[in-house]
Amino acid sequence: MTDCKQITFGFQGLGRRKVEADFSGGHLSSDSGVLLFGELDQRLGLSDAFARCFSDSRDQRLIEHSVPELIRQRVYGLIAGYEDINDHERLKYDPLLATAVGKEDPLGEDRCARDQGKALAGKSTLNRLELGAQKQTGLHKIHADADAIESFFIEAGVAAIPANSKEIILDFDATDDLIHGMQEGRFYNGYYRNYCYLPLYCFCGNIPLLAQLKTSDIDASTGTVEALEKIVPALRKRFGKEVKIIVRGDSGFCRDEILKWCEENNVFYCIGLAKNKRLIQELNDALFSARATAMLCGGYATEFDEFEYRTLKSWSRARRVIGKAQIMPKGENPRFIVTNLPAESIDPAARFAPRHLYKELYCERGEMENRIKEQQLDLFSDRTSTGWMPSNQLRLWFSTLAQLLVELLRSHALAGTRLAKATTGTIRQELLKCAASVRISVRRVYIQMCTSFPLQELWERVYRRIAAIPARC
Repeated sequence: MTDCKQITFGFQGLGRRKVEADFSGGHLSSDSGVLLFGELDQRLGLSDAFARCFSDSRDQRLIEHSVPELIRQRVYGLIAGYEDINDHERLKYDPLLATAVGKEDPLGEDRCARDQGKALAGKSTLNRLELGAQKQTGLHKIHADADAIESFFIEAGVAAIPANSKEIILDFDATDDLIHGMQEGRFYNGYYRNYCYLPLYCFCGNIPLLAQLKTSDIDASTGTVEALEKIVPALRKRFGKEVKIIVRGDSGFCRDEILKWCEENNVFYCIGLAKNKRLIQELNDALFSARATAMLCGGYATEFDEFEYRTLKSWSRARRVIGKAQIMPKGENPRFIVTNLPAESIDPAARFAPRHLYKELYCERGEMENRIKEQQLDLFSDRTSTGWMPSNQLRLWFSTLAQLLVELLRSHALAGTRLAKATTGTIRQELLKCAASVRISVRRVYIQMCTSFPLQELWERVYRRIAAIPARC
């Protein structure tokens, strides 16, 4: 960092002792936990694989920041809580982040006079990386291959699913990503009552497999069949043709082309179905029984029933529908799902019997919404504020890569600990935000972390688990 005249700040004293502060502490960082993510990432080769989805037409003899380094800097910054590329105007001086990224000169001492002390890329370089997704020009020479990146997330996500899985559930959902400017693809969405994008997601548990930025003037389920055509073969390639695959989604995904594709490709589905007069009429017996029970049980009762149903025009065949007849003090709340999962037996406790299928399988899809919220709130995937959709899509992918890395930390290093199911924000606060002093000599980079850090034992356990992962070439 450039030299400047030190200013001393005086505070209320402690008895006879003066309390003074200045900025002469040397190379310090508040994010020593980023080293854990850097080590995990390097051993799994995640960012390097992601970087291979980019073409770089820069003169390699003249560049100072390679594509893998730029990607690691951007993604680690998101994990550490820095949402904007403007934040990197200060982060480029951080030797600890530079160490995690893999910079051989973490102090930036060997750079030109203008960039002396700046080991990492600044906002302008990162901005060119993002805008290169739009088109290659004389200034934007790094270009992202969208098809390759989609394939990367499917391949990396499928590889992260436990190897002994016999049943795999794919959760699809779309959500609003508000727009606050005149970005490309700006449309008003009547459901969300705002101008927004409508990204489509697919998760397997906590593992992201798809994050596709879309405009909000089309159906929320658009792109689902195309995604299934890529994801399902990848799953069967790893787990075999006998693996049971179940697609879940809300009523926005109850489209005949999706249901028909699943039926033709031996894929099961459990999807919400919007209620209408015909469906409610089919549920009359269950509603009558629930009303009678509610009169005896304080106004609450729930009954389930199943029947075959076919729409008047949109469906190509009749399908199994499960109805929930719920009575509450405020009134009736009938709900429906459609599925091709067969009831295993007449036993009402069977897993795919109406009550269990609705409560234990379908309702669990709400956990996916938490993962989307985590990506938006903790990893800033809604910072899609550039002028063009391709560069906003790239920002969404950076956040998705960060989320995948956090999930791999959970599965590889946090299992059985207090942070095993913690959100990214909690992991950041408790594990990553540990102050450290960085001393660099010819022989080593010596990082001295805060002596009073309360989770030292957990930090050590996480490190040892990561260190035991075989490094991928």
